[in-house]
Amino acid sequence: MSSFPLTPFEEKARIHAHIAFFAFIVALPLGMIIARYLRTFTNSWFWPHAIVNFVMTGPLVFLAFAWGYQTTTTSGLPHFTDPHQKVGLALLIMYLIQVFLGIFIHFVKLPFHFPGGRHPQNYLHAILGISIVALATWQTRYGLWTEWAVVDVIHPVNAMCRHFWLGITIVSLFFFYGKSKLTDYSSRSGGCMVLVSFFSHVSTSRRQRTGEHKPKAAKTKTMCL
Repeated sequence: MSSFPLTPFEEKARIHAHIAFFAFIVALPLGMIIARYLRTFTNSWFWPHAIVNFVMTGPLVFLAFAWGYQTTTTSGLPHFTDPHQKVGLALLIMYLIQVFLGIFIHFVKLPFHFPGGRHPQNYLHAILGISIVALATWQTRYGLWTEWAVVDVIHPVNAMCRHFWLGITIVSLFFFYGKSKLTDYSSRSGGCMVLVSFFSHVSTSRRQRTGEHKPKAAKTKTMCL
């Protein structure tokens, strides 16, 4: 590894990468998970979701875009000419549309909806949110593997950064899949009792497979903490 200090371009690029990563790969999915989980047992899920995805994520999104713009200026390259720059602009526009769409959905109730009870704009909001996170995941990989090498740099990207991105991506995929299954089960079983019902179901199925008899259990009261 080179012992030379980071160049001005590398300093700005590193800051841009860190801010954008926490904005799109950490904070934004966190707000989505909060909404997905809280709505299974309470109607007061909107404000925690809005605080994370707008109050906390919004400044990071704008700051990441500003640092990216300054990084391109420092490199001497023209703006919005390569895929990374164009996708960065697209992510900013998509995020703004997502925020305004979320506000519209919450405060404006349209009379028509699908048979399941959801309005069309609700599905659009969910699809757009997942698309933003998926595109941001690709954008992060492109920045680490390709964009960094566009300008002659002294320091290559640390391999641990790429491994960290890969690990976060894999964990997120499993987490979103598991959370989807769990919250769907919660919607059918009833709010805060989902964990008790879920593990009771797993235990019963296991006894049936092994031929064990279920012992009589004493009646207990369950609290939702």
